[in-house]
Amino acid sequence: MVDNKHNTSASSEARRSGWRTIKAVAPYLWPADRREIRFRVVLALLALATAKVVTVGTPLIYKSAVDTLAGQGHENPLLLLGIGAVGLTLAYGGARILGVGFDQLRDVIFARVGQRALRLLALTTFRHIHKLSLRYHIARKTGGLSRIIERGVKGLEFLLRFMLFSIAPLILELAMIAVILLVVLDFWYFSVIVVTIVVYVSFTFQVTEWRVQIRREMNRQDTEANQKAVDSLLNYETVKYFNAEDRESERYEISMRGYEQAALRTSYSLAALNFGQAVLIASGTVGVMLLAVYGVLDGRLTVGDFVLVNAYMIQVSIPLNFLGSVYREIRQSLVDMGDMFDLLEQGYEVNDMPGAKDLEIAGGRIEFTDVEFGYDPDRPILKGINLEIKPGEMVALVGPSGSGKSTIGRLLFRFYDVTAGSLKIDGQDVRQITQDSLHSQIGIVPQDTVLFNETIEYNISYGMPYASEDDVQEAAKAAQLHDFIKDLPHGYQTEVGERGLKLSGGEKQRVGIARTLLKNPKILLLDEATSALDSETEKEIQTSFQTMAEGRTVIAIAHRLSTIVDADMIVVLEDGHIVERGQHDKLLAAEGRYAAMWHRQLAEDEELAAA
Repeated sequence: MVDNKHNTSASSEARRSGWRTIKAVAPYLWPADRREIRFRVVLALLALATAKVVTVGTPLIYKSAVDTLAGQGHENPLLLLGIGAVGLTLAYGGARILGVGFDQLRDVIFARVGQRALRLLALTTFRHIHKLSLRYHIARKTGGLSRIIERGVKGLEFLLRFMLFSIAPLILELAMIAVILLVVLDFWYFSVIVVTIVVYVSFTFQVTEWRVQIRREMNRQDTEANQKAVDSLLNYETVKYFNAEDRESERYEISMRGYEQAALRTSYSLAALNFGQAVLIASGTVGVMLLAVYGVLDGRLTVGDFVLVNAYMIQVSIPLNFLGSVYREIRQSLVDMGDMFDLLEQGYEVNDMPGAKDLEIAGGRIEFTDVEFGYDPDRPILKGINLEIKPGEMVALVGPSGSGKSTIGRLLFRFYDVTAGSLKIDGQDVRQITQDSLHSQIGIVPQDTVLFNETIEYNISYGMPYASEDDVQEAAKAAQLHDFIKDLPHGYQTEVGERGLKLSGGEKQRVGIARTLLKNPKILLLDEATSALDSETEKEIQTSFQTMAEGRTVIAIAHRLSTIVDADMIVVLEDGHIVERGQHDKLLAAEGRYAAMWHRQLAEDEELAAA
């Protein structure tokens, strides 16, 4: 009983989600501000209606041709026009061509509407994902997000193709055929065909719902088997070490056995669906044909009427045969699109306030006042940070992992809003300025530079998309990268591979430095920016940083203390608190936390040198 309630609730939720999805798609197909798009939709619907009128009317011409050859039906309007069997046959062929022609015309007219809707919906979702908070992206898998967009767009494409051009035309065609049988013949023909369609559709939908559950189980078993196979192959050496080939094969076979059973149930259920549909269609066809046979024997109908009834039943059965698969795919499309619209309904954690102004930087003073923040309310990271960074100063943040160094950088960039206190730049609270203007004034060289799967030139110019070739090269020279690029076979047009994997860690980091140099920001954030470089390259890069830091406010998050000895102020963080601050020499003289960290790193460096 509980299961039934759960299934009913799930079905209700699916229907609600389906209607929500259809309503959400409607503005893309009928935009209020695009009259030409709406005109195309109207033309496509007219072409659709015309195609169906011609298609449904074609068997009437066929009936007239049969009556002519049989010497019957002289009261038929077409025969009264004096059109002979040859003329009616030609008219029949012309009607068939016209029906197909109007169908194709409908597709041509509507193609721009459909493709525009697909493009805009994908673009809207893509933009929305970029505006979601860093917290959301950390929690979600990027591959999952791309699949949501992909499935959602494909779902919309399928929905347009089948729901608008298969289901809607089918309903129109069935309604017209039923009306013709009611007018041309009598109520009994109308009743039999309506009952046949209703029972057929009901049977198809119910069996398809059952088959969807079986199909899901089959997919689950298939996924499980695939995961076990991949996991075993990835751990090939471990399997060999423990002589576990038979054990792995047995685990795989268990999963494949489950898949086999589910696949058999899928095949059996499909056979049951096809057979049931065939029985229903055949029963309906035989029913109306028996009525027609008695009508012909009684003299009330002609042989053409008998042929007409049979033609209409064939015309009805062909699209109905696809109803099960189309219905299943439409349901899946609505689910996929529902996932995409769920994503679109995700709110933004960080928003521009109404009337937010652009950031205006006079000198680049940064002030943290009683700042508190935690990624989780139950686990605070920053606990009352008070820090002032004067214009043009270089301030270094040091401390153990988890002390809050990188969090300060994320708050500065406004990936998150402070929980309490305030963060100001030149007296302007970052919550009251636009995010675009804030991001444009801050440059960052992260700990791990991730590159696009493009050329080196593209990745450097990402800091300033319209930069000239000379500007790109100057930035590369400043980052000690130009000579390396020149020696490459394709120079600046060299592809760096996915996430920059064709470059070494140091080379990727220098591309990131060049990119930020090109951006020429007012405020600079160095997040352990030389951690991937060797000692010699690090010294060269430090010279570049000193040049880049001139006239800018710089926050350097550092693990290697040797890189920040010249900082105007060193801030030592621990457990979300500032425990020390001052210049390198003074902090060493104080023999506190910083001095302990310094001596520990010196000892580690000496051990490495000795090794």
